[in-house]
Amino acid sequence: MTDPRFQQAGVAATTYPCGGCGARLEFAPGTTALQCPYCGFRQEITAGDRQIREIPFGELANLARKPVGSIGKYVFACQRCSARTETNETASLCQFCGAPLVIDPAASGQLVPEGVLPFAIDHAAVSTHLKKWTSSRRFAPNALKKVTTAETTKSTYLPHWTYDSQTESAYTGQRGEYYYVTETYYDNGQRKTRRVRRTRWYPARGRVARAFDDVLVPASTQLPIEQIDKLAPWPLPEAAPYQQQYLAGHFALRYDVEPEAGFEEAKRRMAPVIENDCEHDIGGDTQRVHSVDTRHHNVSFKLMLLPVWVASYVYQGRNWQILVNGRTGEVHGERPWSKVKIAIAVVVALIVIAAIVYFVATGGHHSR
Repeated sequence: MTDPRFQQAGVAATTYPCGGCGARLEFAPGTTALQCPYCGFRQEITAGDRQIREIPFGELANLARKPVGSIGKYVFACQRCSARTETNETASLCQFCGAPLVIDPAASGQLVPEGVLPFAIDHAAVSTHLKKWTSSRRFAPNALKKVTTAETTKSTYLPHWTYDSQTESAYTGQRGEYYYVTETYYDNGQRKTRRVRRTRWYPARGRVARAFDDVLVPASTQLPIEQIDKLAPWPLPEAAPYQQQYLAGHFALRYDVEPEAGFEEAKRRMAPVIENDCEHDIGGDTQRVHSVDTRHHNVSFKLMLLPVWVASYVYQGRNWQILVNGRTGEVHGERPWSKVKIAIAVVVALIVIAAIVYFVATGGHHSR
């Protein structure tokens, strides 16, 4: 029997009519309610009986899976104007009448998110954060500081996998211990001595263990991974069990990184932490780690939707993209550089260096 979480995409979508004027409600950032953008009517999101759960990684092998490469675009049917649209986003707006649509998760062809971290800052707050960001960019063109609003700004939920794992690692390496010797050398014909630090190396091996909790891996490649990672940390304990209402009026990208591939990336993210544990276990004054063999136990995962404002602005005919953490307001993105300002800074630095060299060469004073 096919797991309903992996049924093929359907056409059913969910909208939320306003109880005041009949328009469509949207999730209001910073609240726990849906709100009408026209009359202000609010409807609280009632807590359901769902809980955020960790899925044992071993269950993946027993779940019916969609064939690799057969994921098609999502199809929406607007309940207001009956238009049919296709998109790669799991939440969208009707391009004809503007009604917010949310695809039925049971018909998405993908895993249903376990949790969602709702937006906490709205469009106005994004403009404020953007203004602070542009005004603080060193060596940016002066015209950039005039950019206080983005040309396009979309509130978008980005899918992330989280992984828990109990790890045991066996390592081999070396422990270095410092010692000092006195060395003789000659300077301008004069015999001098100096104290030199050296290292004795001893073989080392051992085992370390660490429990990893909620290692985050972006599950979409539609946006630069390095920029998404810079938006961390995320207040994951504040996440709510997934409900469609949180997506109403907002965008949500589908994942294109499968959980198995995400776990391989999670392992790469765990590796530096484990190596640091090995170095700490080796002890001494300095360490070398030659090999690490890590075993993972009790691995679990879940799909989370994290809020990001995806903004873009135009400068000198080019689109520049900025990402804003929808909870904390942290801003990261692309920015232009002023060649003139950089050139001036380089010239000033060279003048300062030349002045210091001259000062040292002349002994700090001029003979009369």
